Amino acid sequence: MSTRPLRVGVLLSGEGTSLENLCERVDAGEVPATIALVLASKPGAGGLARAERRGIPAVAVSRKQHPDVDAFNDRIHEQLEKHGVEFVACLGFLSPFQLRGRYEGRCINVHPALIPAFSGRGMYGRHVYDAVFEKGVKVTGATVHFVDEEYDHGPIILQEAVAVRDDDTRATLSERVQAVERRLVPEAIRLFAEGRLRIEGRRVRMADSAGSAS
Repeated sequence: MSTRPLRVGVLLSGEGTSLENLCERVDAGEVPATIALVLASKPGAGGLARAERRGIPAVAVSRKQHPDVDAFNDRIHEQLEKHGVEFVACLGFLSPFQLRGRYEGRCINVHPALIPAFSGRGMYGRHVYDAVFEKGVKVTGATVHFVDEEYDHGPIILQEAVAVRDDDTRATLSERVQAVERRLVPEAIRLFAEGRLRIEGRRVRMADSAGSAS
């Protein structure tokens, strides 16, 4: 485990509430990391303003202006390298991110369901909650996983279930799921920064503070 803070780059496309929560956890000393860069796929993303208010480098790489996915990722990786990013957190990032051999096992995503349920291409935001209600499931939840080359597919780090209530709406259910996400994301980054995560095939093993894996 490094004695210096892990340099984290956050990729987002929206308002950045998960970013704000992560910053608060970092400021409280709960996560041994520093937010080195916030990059948005939309120039008007609210997460950029949140980063700027905190003095964090904030950059927009417009997906619309880069229809070629390789060129889009060229610009992203230029910024990650420029800011010395060691670890990437996709927090509501709605565009494809290519690991390119540099961020395998060093990039996470948060998804508002219990992967592999309600996941994959097209399953994000309200689409996930609509599918949950359509199927009538009694339990959903949140997942933090390592990113690979498929949508919502990489090895799972943390999951937590959330009950679906009979009187739930999209708003009430998403509020409870997002509360879980706000706990799981900082925890996953903390575990990685402390050197406690090990990927073995499709499984992520977690070492305790003494170094033994479970």
